[in-house]
Amino acid sequence: MKISLKIFLGYFLLVGLSGWFVLTVFVDEVKPGVRQAMEDTLVDTARLLAQLAKEDLKQGNIQHGIFARGLSDYQQMPGVASIWGIPKRTADYHVYITDHKGIVVFDSKHESEGQDYSRWNDVYLTLNHKYGARTTPVDQAKPDGETVMYVAAPITDNGKLIGVLTVAKSNGTMQPFILHAQAKIMRWGLLLLVLSLCLGMLFTWRFTRAIHRLRDYAIAVSKGKKAVAPNSSNDELAELAQAMKTMREELDGHQHVQEAIHQLTHELKSPLTAIQAAMELMTPEMPEQDRAKFLNSIKIQANRLHQMVQNILGLAALEQQQALTHPISIDLSDLVEQQLQLIQDRANQRNIKLLATLDPSLSIEGDAFLCGQAISNLLENALDFSPDNSHIQIDLSRSGQTVQLKIMDRGSGIPDYALDKITEKFYSLPRPANTPRAGQKSTGLGLNFVQQIMSLHHGHVTVINAATQGVLATLSWRV
Repeated sequence: MKISLKIFLGYFLLVGLSGWFVLTVFVDEVKPGVRQAMEDTLVDTARLLAQLAKEDLKQGNIQHGIFARGLSDYQQMPGVASIWGIPKRTADYHVYITDHKGIVVFDSKHESEGQDYSRWNDVYLTLNHKYGARTTPVDQAKPDGETVMYVAAPITDNGKLIGVLTVAKSNGTMQPFILHAQAKIMRWGLLLLVLSLCLGMLFTWRFTRAIHRLRDYAIAVSKGKKAVAPNSSNDELAELAQAMKTMREELDGHQHVQEAIHQLTHELKSPLTAIQAAMELMTPEMPEQDRAKFLNSIKIQANRLHQMVQNILGLAALEQQQALTHPISIDLSDLVEQQLQLIQDRANQRNIKLLATLDPSLSIEGDAFLCGQAISNLLENALDFSPDNSHIQIDLSRSGQTVQLKIMDRGSGIPDYALDKITEKFYSLPRPANTPRAGQKSTGLGLNFVQQIMSLHHGHVTVINAATQGVLATLSWRV
């Protein structure tokens, strides 16, 4: 069973049980609550009527006095009230009065005059100076059926108890209100239950979506794909995502070291083999001219080894760097001029002109040393592949939100088979025949190094064949 379904079912069970419990308690409390309110009203009504009936009872005119006529007129009035949308059409009170012995002397229904009610709780307790009330079934054969509530109040004259007035009201008259309240509670309860379930589904969806993103990230990492660690508003999931990101960086670091060692070992074989072969062929009897040739070959291959080790160490450090630590404002025109001065002497020796068109107003935020290394690599490549008595065009300009440095030589260009490989590590083309390093290869790390530098500066490098002749290399920075 999926975790999302488990979470939802657990939430549904919890909310369902809580909702059922709350609704049950509310519904069970409605009926006694309504009856308690009715009893409170009957207490006030009985006490008020007891005061109104006192004078007629003292004068012995309780059956035909003002109290009796007023009560009769009230019972004959048409109902005009609407309570909670439920119409009230008739008078629901039943009133009777007993004397100080408990004998009924007045009955609003004219059914029980002369009867002895002294043993009924409402009269008995009141005659004994206690709160008198009782609830009696309408049908004695059905004790669980409809009941009538009786509440009594003493009638006193100068502190002397002269009678008891009882107000009775059927609990059945409250049933419409009880049903109305229960229905309303049930409707709102169900609405809240549905709303809670919707919120539960939303919570489950958001929680499981975050888990799925972590799962997808882990799968992508396991396949060696480039993937960004997911963000999460949940603290625990955010910590888990950060832990996975850290783990990936650690694993990537180990894998990178293994790959670098493997590639370096493979690339070192060629210059080491050349050095070993030259050393084996050299003998004391060898002519001076041949010996000088082999020594020069050893020197070239040793320099290549040194440069390769330095480049791969620099590239490894650069690949592990996630962001620039202390970026500063760089005047690109000055930086390009500095790199041009470094190759000027070599260019003059081969009569290669460096034609620079530089906008002096352009600057970027970045690492001056790294940007200088990127520019130097492209200038070195352009010089290596340029024939003698040619020129290299250098243009620094701005296009929209991008600053571009374009370096174009007049060499033979890049073969079609190598266009998509030239930025790969250790991939290098032999220098042209009409150059000082004819047939030699570089370490094959320069353009990959430039690519890493530009990525760190949120820019990019492109190397393509020029439309006319030679190669056009472009560095682009966003500003």
